[in-house]
Amino acid sequence: MNHSKWETIQLTPPQVLALGFALVILLGTVLLKLPISTKVEISWMDAFFTAASATTVTGLSVINIGTTLSVFGECVMIVMMQIGGLGLMTFAIFVLILLGKKIGLKERLIVQESFNQTSIGGVIRLVKILFIFTIAVELAGTIILSLKWIPVYGAVRGVFYSLFHSVSAFNNAGFSLFSDNLMGYSHDGLVNLVITLLIITGGLGFTVLVDLANKRNFKNLKLHSKIMLIGTFVLNVTAILFLFLLEYSNEATIGSMPLGEKLWVSYFQGISPRTAGFNTIDIGGMTDGSLLLIMLLMFIGAGSASTGSGIKVTTFIVIVWSVFAYIRGRKEPVMFERTIHQTVVFKSLAVTMIGLFFVFLTAFLLTVTEDASLSMILFESFSAFGTVGLSMGLTPDLSNAGRFLIIILMFIGRIGPLTLAFSFARTRTAKIRYPEEDIFIG
Repeated sequence: MNHSKWETIQLTPPQVLALGFALVILLGTVLLKLPISTKVEISWMDAFFTAASATTVTGLSVINIGTTLSVFGECVMIVMMQIGGLGLMTFAIFVLILLGKKIGLKERLIVQESFNQTSIGGVIRLVKILFIFTIAVELAGTIILSLKWIPVYGAVRGVFYSLFHSVSAFNNAGFSLFSDNLMGYSHDGLVNLVITLLIITGGLGFTVLVDLANKRNFKNLKLHSKIMLIGTFVLNVTAILFLFLLEYSNEATIGSMPLGEKLWVSYFQGISPRTAGFNTIDIGGMTDGSLLLIMLLMFIGAGSASTGSGIKVTTFIVIVWSVFAYIRGRKEPVMFERTIHQTVVFKSLAVTMIGLFFVFLTAFLLTVTEDASLSMILFESFSAFGTVGLSMGLTPDLSNAGRFLIIILMFIGRIGPLTLAFSFARTRTAKIRYPEEDIFIG
């Protein structure tokens, strides 16, 4: 009995995730190329880049979203951002739940991989909670922003603008329907607070949010949740403080602003770089120190199992804490009276090194394909990997080769460097253990 070779292909969870994102990007490209999606005709590459940026919730754009896309095209963007933030398999599982279908082991394993969980227990419950929570938060954001934009744009347009920016912020996409992103609202407390709260909520990670809902007491939280909450707070406060000091006298950004507006801009831009990508000032006008700091924040990114990307806050903290542990003469890092397993340390190092490799490989290739400064190329590369969307102005001027390189990096950044590596790797169990020998390092 002959069987088609397609019937015998067994895809691993990492391969399914990578393939799923790729298919959404291709479908989004076709939809955005339809005449109904645009006010002016765009090229296939423009559609491909925009679809990739939306699905990977990056926010880098080669077109002006607000003036180029029609309402239908903007709705396609909303769907792609939502799928990109929550994951294709999450949507598929939720549809199966609504239809009353049984969720098999393979589907559970894929969701486990998607949310970076250590076991498959409770993943279906997590999906249900995730959808309800996402709809509630985005709806709340839409209602509050409507208070600002309905009086300005009218009921229908005001609500749509509010919905678009609420979905974009919660999913850490950074797309805006305004030509200058959110620069026109640099001093607006309501817009600043709502957008940043949506960014932080989406970036914490769904496992942390579920843990907070169940425990409601910091002492009883899981170690991962404690690290995420403290890490997010420290990174945000540090970024806000340093950006305020570095840009205080910079006339190209906040130098000429009154103190209140300087504080709002510093607050917003301190939170936005860790995968959101909204901006209330001209990024290209920032000082070198600020740009370098933002590159680091973009590389670190948000939380595991969140709508954001990057190497993740916990990865960064595990590496830093492991270095401190080694300096203090400890064999293993300990946090909150819990030992961090050596496997977690190795995984953190792997994620970081693979991420750095792809960022610098892309930057190197861009120096060949693009006529731009090294700082602009490096910034664009870190932004693409962290799926942030901030740019010093290079994105619209990228060549087709440069756009393709950025698309690949955005894709790698969203699915995760380890997921990509595992999708190509073949796991083998070592049957031989070799003798140890020291080497000199440092």
